[in-house]
Amino acid sequence: MNLIARLTCVLIGLALSGPAAIAQSYPTKPIRFIVGFPPGGATDVVARAISQNMADALGQPVVVDNRAGAASNIAAGIAATSPKDGHTLFLGTVSFSVNRSLYKKLPYDALKDFAAVSQVTDTPFMFMTHPSLPVKNVQDFIALAKARPGQLSYASAGSGSGGHLFTAMFASMAGGVNLMHVPYRGAAAATTSVLSGETIFMFDNIVTTLPLARAGRLRALAVTTIKRAPAAADIPTLAEAGVPGYDANAWFGVFVPAGTPPAVIKRLYSEVSRIVKIPEIRDRFRALGAEPAGTTPEQFAAFFRNEVAKWAKVVKESGAQVE
Repeated sequence: MNLIARLTCVLIGLALSGPAAIAQSYPTKPIRFIVGFPPGGATDVVARAISQNMADALGQPVVVDNRAGAASNIAAGIAATSPKDGHTLFLGTVSFSVNRSLYKKLPYDALKDFAAVSQVTDTPFMFMTHPSLPVKNVQDFIALAKARPGQLSYASAGSGSGGHLFTAMFASMAGGVNLMHVPYRGAAAATTSVLSGETIFMFDNIVTTLPLARAGRLRALAVTTIKRAPAAADIPTLAEAGVPGYDANAWFGVFVPAGTPPAVIKRLYSEVSRIVKIPEIRDRFRALGAEPAGTTPEQFAAFFRNEVAKWAKVVKESGAQVE
């Protein structure tokens, strides 16, 4: 075999073995799992539910790094500029798909600077009020809101968060009711404000709000998805309760910086899809009202593009804008 032929064989061998070698050697150091909201919220709960199982499988610690602020934009900005080697993960939420159209300036492009790994769960939000509010259902609430324009205050995890946009969508579809938005630094602080009566209602993830409803600390009026949540089958959907056509869901999904080797993305996807099928994890998510997903990178990327387009329309119609 002449020199050119031998070199050709070597190059072909390297090309074929490269992705496999990368996947086999990964990870080589601890993995940073960036979360855009404070500890105690639904995003943090989901991240910690999968991080330990991922660490056990990969043989390296998976450290949850809470970088709260600006509806996850701070965390996303950090993740977008991290090394493209699979050692930085970002847990995206519905806010991540909203921010691209809500904020005038962002330090990243959600569609260009990230690669999708897998959707973890699909989750409804719940419409919750403080028990002292004199309403028993959604129609009562709408009537009260119209009688007291601008007086019913709602908490959210921040301007542009899911709670903010889900409520804005509700206000528009309920006949343009005028509500008072009070943004907080994360879902845990927002929930605390409603529990204390500082604000009077909120839309937030069922993962953290369902236990409060079951304990009687908040009153659940509806869920935001078109179908009732299996874990809360007694709670009507907003469409059933008097806001026809309302359908919005929260979700959690793993992203990495764009340019991360495909072999590493495939390895991470295989771990996420495996973890959400573990009976203990699956049952825990479902008990909280979240449906495990574990979609492929291609499926999740397509889903995310659709979410960006969907919420861009809602933001435009609502007139919401954040500097």
